[in-house]
Amino acid sequence: MEKQDLRIVFMGTPEFAVGTLQRLVEGEYNIVAVITQPDKPVGRHGSVLTQSAVKQYALKHDIPVLQPEKMKDETFVEELREYKADLQVVVAFRMLPDIVWSMPKFGTFNVHAALLPQYRGAAPINWAIINGEKETGITTFFLDKDIDTGRIIMQKSIPIDEEDNVEVVYDRLMKLGADVCTETIDMIIAGDGNVDSLSQDKMVKTEENLKLAPKIYKETCKIDWSQSAKRVHDFIRGLSPYPGAWTELVYDDGTRQILKIYSSRVMSATGYAPEDIPGKVEIENETLIIRLSDGNLHIEELQLAGKKRMKARDFVNGLHNIVNFHVE
Repeated sequence: MEKQDLRIVFMGTPEFAVGTLQRLVEGEYNIVAVITQPDKPVGRHGSVLTQSAVKQYALKHDIPVLQPEKMKDETFVEELREYKADLQVVVAFRMLPDIVWSMPKFGTFNVHAALLPQYRGAAPINWAIINGEKETGITTFFLDKDIDTGRIIMQKSIPIDEEDNVEVVYDRLMKLGADVCTETIDMIIAGDGNVDSLSQDKMVKTEENLKLAPKIYKETCKIDWSQSAKRVHDFIRGLSPYPGAWTELVYDDGTRQILKIYSSRVMSATGYAPEDIPGKVEIENETLIIRLSDGNLHIEELQLAGKKRMKARDFVNGLHNIVNFHVE
């Protein structure tokens, strides 16, 4: 079988998925249709509909687009069946029902931004960095009835450097995801649909050893200043630039402001006193320092609610000698 003969339906929504879709289109793989989320209402009154990044790319390349509200909708299922896909590829999409993922004769595989079985879930890049991992990667696996548990086809890893944030790792994984996806498809083509795969059950020693990657909410992003400086630093970079780790500035008069922190550095504990309360803020030579349980965290980039993102130095210079506050 030649790649032009393999009928592929691609499923995805965000920019991360576009990297893989673009590689497939430019590689002249036969993408017969794209499935993506319905247009999202935005604006003050929700009167403006925004197309997903995947839809925008597909329309520019004259690829048919389907946007089902419900994946089990009979009309959608019948329309999908008419494309006679041999294979379905999923990148950053929602959970599929059995009737959809089992439809193609060669199955459906997912491109997941983690080294499964670790970091199953919606936010694997964020959680790998938050947990201080030294590496992550891409896994392709066949879908089954549970989330991110199917048989693994291929994995490739990349290092996570100590100062990498989500944006940096995201960009690397988007490129790696496209590489691994095309290699996986080529393996399927070479085997005429038959490809070796490994059960994740054989890779799991105990459930307690599994680290998960659940969806991140606003409450998830609040900084816990009782943690060590390294843990807080990893938390900040694991949420930067989006959705952003946040805290509250509390002034002596009781006034509070929401503050997002995008960048920090763990510094030697010069001037550190064990009796310091975690969250105590000090300013030294235009530097914003937060005392923690085991040392100091220097804040480099931040954003006050309603303001633009700025260097911490500029924030300090705008305080006008108001330094009586802490974070909590």
